[in-house]
Amino acid sequence: MALPEDIVIGEHRIKAGQSAKVMLPVAKLYTDAEVSLPVFISRSKKAGPTVLICAAVHGDELNGIEIIHRLIRYKKLKPSCGTVIAVPMVNVYGVINQSRYLPDRRDLNRSFPGSAKGSLASRLANIFLNQCVLHCDYGIDLHTGAIHRSNLPQIRANLDEADLSGLANAFGAPVVINTANPKGSLREAAAKSGTKIMVYEAGEALRTDEFSVHIGYRGVLNVLRALNMLPKSRKKKSSTLPFIAHSSDWIRATASGFVSHKLELGEQVEKGTVLADVVDPFGEVLAQVKAPRKGIIIGKQNIPLVQEGEAMYHIGYFSADEAEISQHIDNEENAIVDGESEAR
Repeated sequence: MALPEDIVIGEHRIKAGQSAKVMLPVAKLYTDAEVSLPVFISRSKKAGPTVLICAAVHGDELNGIEIIHRLIRYKKLKPSCGTVIAVPMVNVYGVINQSRYLPDRRDLNRSFPGSAKGSLASRLANIFLNQCVLHCDYGIDLHTGAIHRSNLPQIRANLDEADLSGLANAFGAPVVINTANPKGSLREAAAKSGTKIMVYEAGEALRTDEFSVHIGYRGVLNVLRALNMLPKSRKKKSSTLPFIAHSSDWIRATASGFVSHKLELGEQVEKGTVLADVVDPFGEVLAQVKAPRKGIIIGKQNIPLVQEGEAMYHIGYFSADEAEISQHIDNEENAIVDGESEAR
């Protein structure tokens, strides 16, 4: 049986059965210091899917970096067939500056497919897409919420794309949100080239938290197992399926002031449920932020200050029983407390 073809990334040629850590040069810093994308490649001698796992497309989103570190450190990325390409940080410039954006203030995840002669964001998007993404059949793009905002662990994917619905369910996050591929995003550019990518969102920018990392780490392994690239887990798998959100809304402040939050991520709300009070400097209530309909809190602002019109709570709307969703999230948290994380 012939071996799968070599994969070429930059000046590096990786043969079937090999593993490699390579540095893919991008543009230099002002100081003439080289900036490179760290890329980890692990290949089986047996043909199979090629899967991308990437993090820090936004440079301040750090949970994904820790997830990939654990996958490499615990030697989990040894596929029995196919290839895994893992990029711990795509926006290296943003990581250096602890910033979501690149030095040119552009959002990398709205700069795809990019151009070899465009802005810095466009050039980085072009390099990453052509050198890493286009080798792949599937991908998992690891993200967090923005500064001062947290996301409940969730998968976002265009479930109309072939295979993605099953892989999104296999990941095992509490919630799956069916979303179109945003214009200029990695997902959109990859889909046009035949690479199917889902996004994992969990936690807050510039922070790592064990719950988000645990769900993400286990989720990546679940997807690789679903693709028959890793042996099935010996542990008994929960039969609980994720809950599919068919729509969501950000609920905005109707007044400026200090915030007294009433609810947390994963909690169920009914129409009219008070999510937060907005108070003046003397503590008098200026306005109450209320849920417009029944749903689950899948994202929230953490800072206790708000301007009128600012997004505060992200509510997902489901056809399933929201009380079961809350129980599913509680079960995931208890699993970590009970020491069930494979990373430990």
